[in-house]
Amino acid sequence: MALSIGIVGLPNVGKSTLFNALTKAQNAESANYPFCTIEPNKAVVPVPDERLDELAKLVNPQRIVHSTVDFVDIAGLVKGASKGEGLGNQFLANIKETEAILHVVRCFDNEDVVHVDGSVDPLRDIEVIETELLLADIQTLTKKIERLQKAAKGDKTAKAICDDAEVLLNHLNDGKPASTFEDKEKDSIKQIYKELGLITAKDVIYIANVDEDGLNADNDYVKQVIEYAGKKGAEAIKISAKVEEELIALEDDERNEFLASYGVKQSGLEQIIKKGFASLGLISFLTAGPKEARAWTIHVGWRAPQAASVIHTDFEKGFIRAEVIAYNDFIKYGSEAACKQQGVMRVEGKEYIVQDGDMMNFLFNV
Repeated sequence: MALSIGIVGLPNVGKSTLFNALTKAQNAESANYPFCTIEPNKAVVPVPDERLDELAKLVNPQRIVHSTVDFVDIAGLVKGASKGEGLGNQFLANIKETEAILHVVRCFDNEDVVHVDGSVDPLRDIEVIETELLLADIQTLTKKIERLQKAAKGDKTAKAICDDAEVLLNHLNDGKPASTFEDKEKDSIKQIYKELGLITAKDVIYIANVDEDGLNADNDYVKQVIEYAGKKGAEAIKISAKVEEELIALEDDERNEFLASYGVKQSGLEQIIKKGFASLGLISFLTAGPKEARAWTIHVGWRAPQAASVIHTDFEKGFIRAEVIAYNDFIKYGSEAACKQQGVMRVEGKEYIVQDGDMMNFLFNV
């Protein structure tokens, strides 16, 4: 399921360093100058899922397969990007192709790391990026409306869509993102969002990037980002991208000990991956056997036949029923046979909405 999250922000805020850490590989070049990243780097990142580890203890599979998220490291944007400054048009096009955004914000002082605007100011930096994204959407929608106006002559349907698009454009021109448009669930507007890939309609997770000294207590920069995200109803995660990158080389015990020394149970990377996965509207159902323990990625709200299709399209076509065990019940009783004996295995039909963590077995014929 190729759904991707774009990593955006000003140059030199730690995007490529975060990407390196996310992918556990030094394959996104990092340097102390703007526009180091020219082509977007893409990587498939496994979603941490402790449930798979617990299942593996019971079934001893040959392999463990995680759900994944695609992350795209997009080169730094600058003021004027919507007008093509700093290769802005190319980078904005890359963002349009993603489904959600990680907005990395610099929250540390370091004279050795150049800031494109000469000083650290998280709220100013956020405003620069979000203004450019908004301006890009305005440009895109304006061009769409021009095409609709030509098609609207003598076509009532096109005229109605054009009218809706103009109301949306007024909303954007008021400085408001597409995500806050009141009629965004209207069919014509949903089609416009889908066709144009409007950037400001995407979910945003704000990443407050700190240095090692900022890991313990939240500094003033981090507090500003958290407050800003809260007002927008968005997630905010504090992370030290540099530290996370260095943690890659450590064994699990050393890594956990390091995190514990900062009073942290879960690394910033794990939070980013899990929240990114959720922001895409994704969940996992599970299967476990001697060959593999696996998390299968589906959309929230999918019914059993749709979920079966991610294993094989024939499973959906010939779906009969699904045998479902709650994850906690499987762990409690230790096997499918024991769960069946205890009466906790359920039989569900075509209308069943799959829940995150369901243990599934599909019966079908072709």
